[in-house]
Amino acid sequence: MSDLTTAELAAVAERMGEAGVELAGPLDAVLIAGGRSNLTYAITDGVRRWVLRTPPRAGRTASAHDVAREHRVAAALMATDVPIADAVLLDESDDLLGVPFTVSGFVDGVAVRTQADLASYDDARLAVVVDSLVETLAALHRVDHVKVGLETFGRPDGYAGRQLRRWSGQWETVGEERLDPLARAVVAGLTAAVPEQRTASIVHGDYRIDNTLLGRSGTPGADRVAAVVDWELSTIGDPIADVAMMCAYRHEPFDLVMGAPSAWTSPRLPTPDGLAQRYEAVGGITLEHWGFHQALACFKVAVIAAGIEHRRSAGSGSGAGFDTAGAAVEPYLELASRHLGRAG
Repeated sequence: MSDLTTAELAAVAERMGEAGVELAGPLDAVLIAGGRSNLTYAITDGVRRWVLRTPPRAGRTASAHDVAREHRVAAALMATDVPIADAVLLDESDDLLGVPFTVSGFVDGVAVRTQADLASYDDARLAVVVDSLVETLAALHRVDHVKVGLETFGRPDGYAGRQLRRWSGQWETVGEERLDPLARAVVAGLTAAVPEQRTASIVHGDYRIDNTLLGRSGTPGADRVAAVVDWELSTIGDPIADVAMMCAYRHEPFDLVMGAPSAWTSPRLPTPDGLAQRYEAVGGITLEHWGFHQALACFKVAVIAAGIEHRRSAGSGSGAGFDTAGAAVEPYLELASRHLGRAG
């Protein structure tokens, strides 16, 4: 089931035809993920499948849910070694669905979101998964963003300062008054510790296991990353921040954002510092000022959780995590505060 009407799907089909996609019949859609961020639908003409992505139709926050960014970076990465779903089309108007939307190719991979999903992987398979996740992130950071046409995708310098301003601004919109003193103290500490940025690359901005699809067992590429998805926060920036976000999601309060014991908080996986060490070992950049970047990442997750609670209060979206994400805000602010002690 989905909330897309027959008329809306017919309009999407017409737009796909204009983009050169030949359809075998009318489109049908099923919501496969969603509400907490962008909505993801599997659409099919009865023969082939695609993925349609839209922002939530209500309760959006400024500068979030940018499906145009997702499309642009996917189109640029199609010619690289980074596994990505084919970019099919982008409609930036609100004319058809009331929100912009993208259509991409369908990757028949495995989504691992919860610890129950992870249980089917024995230790040997899980080691392959972790190695591939880390190697894929390092490969992304090695892509020359200018050569792939993303020279205007974002400013290459001053990333940490811009992120701090953006997410502190988001907090002003979605933050809980009770936690405002703690959040302001974290922002002040981060502001005083912003390090010099030494390198720039494409950053995913939201990298973890459930923002990838894994190859199915028994197929070529089994248990390795088949596609990286959910690029709405991508830009050009500091790759250290990408690694820090990957590690920030390893903390237990992230289960409250997911609404279930999440795969990425499993004790079977490396610790945050263990992941960081693996990243450097496979050719990632040196993780300087690691305490600062972890603190900023934890603050960002706190704001993401606050944003989910904000959308729930606005009556937008449903599903796992909506009733619990608000409880993750304070633990993540406290984690950010503790990491600031390692920001030297």
